[in-house]
Amino acid sequence: MAASAASFSHFYLRSFEARPNSTLAVTGGLLQALGDAIAQVTQNVTRKPHEERFVYDPLRTLRFFVFGFATSPLIGKWNVFLERKFPLKAHPQGKVSLKSLGKRVACDQIVIAPIGLAAFLGCMSLMEGCGPLHIKEKFSDLYKPLLITNWQVWPVAQVINFRFMPIAYRVPFQSTCGLFWTLYLSLLNSREDQKQHRDQLMHETVRSD
Repeated sequence: MAASAASFSHFYLRSFEARPNSTLAVTGGLLQALGDAIAQVTQNVTRKPHEERFVYDPLRTLRFFVFGFATSPLIGKWNVFLERKFPLKAHPQGKVSLKSLGKRVACDQIVIAPIGLAAFLGCMSLMEGCGPLHIKEKFSDLYKPLLITNWQVWPVAQVINFRFMPIAYRVPFQSTCGLFWTLYLSLLNSREDQKQHRDQLMHETVRSD
């Protein structure tokens, strides 16, 4: 098992060194898709008897893959920017600067976290074929709660990521930790879609009456 893990790590590192963007894109896409797949299985397991029979939606998983594939190289470039802007070993003795580490995490959470969540909600809505009103409603219902939850969860993970992970492994580490975050996003996004669908059916029923 350890030999297999070491072999895979060596393969990933060689791929990253040769093709960093495509390596990050495929890795991020697969991990995002895995997070949604887990979320869908969880939905099925926790489904109540009176609820509609759950059917696995491969297109939903594909949407998460596309989102992860598109955004992971951008996150990789962002990590390179943070690495250059806030070097951790700025002291002559080579000690890690906690001040620089704090600035990295703060910058990541203040700048990228809000943009990333907006991109997620917007991209998912567009790929789902939502109209402007539905997109506006989704942002109104989900954006603020998601951002607050993000700030409660991710700073600790990013401290570990920026402090201990080599730059080649930061996006995979973030995506691996993000499996649970993707599960959360997927479940919340799905519930919002179901809510909007129920509201639309109710509105159409009222109009027909």
